[in-house]
Amino acid sequence: MSMISCLPVSDPDCSGLDRARAMIAAWQLDKAWIGGEWRGADSREEIVVINPATGKKIGAVPFLRTSETRRAIDAADAAFAGWAGLLASERAGFLKRWRDLMIDHQEDLACLITAEQGKPIDQARREVVGAIAYAEWYGEEARRAYGQTMPANQPDRRVIVQKHPVGVVAAITPWNFPLTMVVRKCAPALAAGCTVIVKPAEDTPLSALAVAKLAEMAGFPKGVFNVVTGQPGPIGEALTGDVRVRMLSFTGSTAIGKRLMVQCAETVKKLSMELGGNAPFIVFDDADIDAAVAGAMISKYRNAGQTCVCANRILVQDGVYDAFVAKFIAASLAQKTGDGFDAQTDIGPLINARAISKVERLITDAVAHGGVLHTASNIPDQGFFIAPTVITGLSTDAACFNEELFAPVAPIYRFATEADAIHLANHVKTGLSSYIYSRDIGRIHRVADALDVGVVGINDGTTSHEGAPFGGVKESGQGREGGHWGLEEYLEVKYLNIAL
Repeated sequence: MSMISCLPVSDPDCSGLDRARAMIAAWQLDKAWIGGEWRGADSREEIVVINPATGKKIGAVPFLRTSETRRAIDAADAAFAGWAGLLASERAGFLKRWRDLMIDHQEDLACLITAEQGKPIDQARREVVGAIAYAEWYGEEARRAYGQTMPANQPDRRVIVQKHPVGVVAAITPWNFPLTMVVRKCAPALAAGCTVIVKPAEDTPLSALAVAKLAEMAGFPKGVFNVVTGQPGPIGEALTGDVRVRMLSFTGSTAIGKRLMVQCAETVKKLSMELGGNAPFIVFDDADIDAAVAGAMISKYRNAGQTCVCANRILVQDGVYDAFVAKFIAASLAQKTGDGFDAQTDIGPLINARAISKVERLITDAVAHGGVLHTASNIPDQGFFIAPTVITGLSTDAACFNEELFAPVAPIYRFATEADAIHLANHVKTGLSSYIYSRDIGRIHRVADALDVGVVGINDGTTSHEGAPFGGVKESGQGREGGHWGLEEYLEVKYLNIAL
């Protein structure tokens, strides 16, 4: 067990940004966590971490490359046998302590998320609660990696199926949920008996380093949990090219996911890929329009539209189109855009300047394809902000019909029949999540069955649940996270045929 006690935090009455800065200093979140040691880059180079609401520096982390990543692989490989050899109840104990420490530091973690990612503080708090839920779930699920005894095909045989941890796991996590995505990948891997190396997004590495600090406090053995920071190229090449890394879990864009799959082919790694989404949000004539508007607001604007399950295409049936659009535009333009630490803020910034450029390109293209913009006027002068924008009248030839917006921009399309809605919803390369609003139970089942996706929200704009299988089909990836399905991703099956 670690001898480190609860770390100091700043005065709870100070501002959220000050609290985050105090946490970065007190927890020394300027080093990578490799083999149970806090280390800088061999080159001493750093990557600056920016608060996207202000464009100003809040911290810096090491710019690691191949050599440091190989040390992390060495450490994870050396620790694997000992960690896998523990009783499931012992691994569960570490995860429980990890969870308890997240609970102890909930507000500090939330402030850190808002400081480096930008989302409103109430959403950051909910993200911490989600991370705690995953740590708790897999602390319990560690005891349920059940094998099986099967009837033999001969009287003097016994057939047993066992479950074993995959081995060293590389987890490459995104910037939109910088805490929850680390825990959602690592908690089941650790529960299964795997050791992990986390590569967080370069825009938001501090949350991953914070949970590494909590892992240290929880007493995880050296090398079991590692965090490497830096640009993705050299780190990704080291992780995908090393035969000792037996699995890669990645959440990010489809384009990068495809590249990583190619890189992993040489060593035939097991893969879990949660890639791009393009969620249809379907509103039928018989829907409760007020409920549909409320659900669309949550689905579209949470995290400034920067989630893979955001409503990317809002499809509304003819009979309620005008009513829905009027109410949705009014609700959208009433949203307040600003710094996530302002309690009045509904929508925070985008993550960086590249995100701004992308969405501006898609908006320009939408207008060229007939789109009419309905845009809020007041946004902050500094930081990476896009005003909440509704686009009506555009054709399905617009680029945003096929590309993820990842912004508080909502294109709305009209459809006539149930068959039209299904065709429009499925007429893309991805298939992660979708939403249906209807009060016709038969229609709900027909459409849910026909949608080519992994997740369907029905009369609800949210779908998060730590015990449910999350993932997509087509170019949205492979594998599932959450529930016992998430644990199975990190286990290999071994069949024993025993002659008596």
